[in-house]
Amino acid sequence: MAVEFRPVTAADLPMLAEWIARPHWQEWWEDPSKEIAYVRDMVEGRDTTRPFIFGEDGADLGYIQAWHIADQRFEPWLTLAPWLTALPDDAVGVDLSIAEAGHLGRGLGSRALIAFVAMLRAEGHETIVIDPDPANARAVRAYEKAGFRAIPALLGKTGDSLLMQFDAAGTAP
Repeated sequence: MAVEFRPVTAADLPMLAEWIARPHWQEWWEDPSKEIAYVRDMVEGRDTTRPFIFGEDGADLGYIQAWHIADQRFEPWLTLAPWLTALPDDAVGVDLSIAEAGHLGRGLGSRALIAFVAMLRAEGHETIVIDPDPANARAVRAYEKAGFRAIPALLGKTGDSLLMQFDAAGTAP
């Protein structure tokens, strides 16, 4: 099955709000109304982050976004993530969440991330990072399977994030 991506529209916001309120999202995301306000800003062009719904066979299975590092170097993000200044201006960050808890641990996140990175690389992006909470072991494993590796120079310097960069040399076994 091929993973497909479609841009988030205003019509998707109620579905996303319901997803964000789910317990497995709330472990890692903030207040759903705050998060939806961020996505609304993206959809309405006030934020350069590109939000997508991903799925397979026409079914909506999760959310993924790409954000430009240079565009996020302002407060409160610089205080929350000072490591933003350690990355190249042209770097992009990605975030991913799976809609249904029952789909966790089945390879969907890795498949979606591999396909999304391929799309970003085809667009010319070379430095692609992701910043999970290091306590989110399931996500870290999925990201490693998708070819992301911890950035050694930033280990222990990124607060509650494990900064990982896509390594074009391949994916983990």
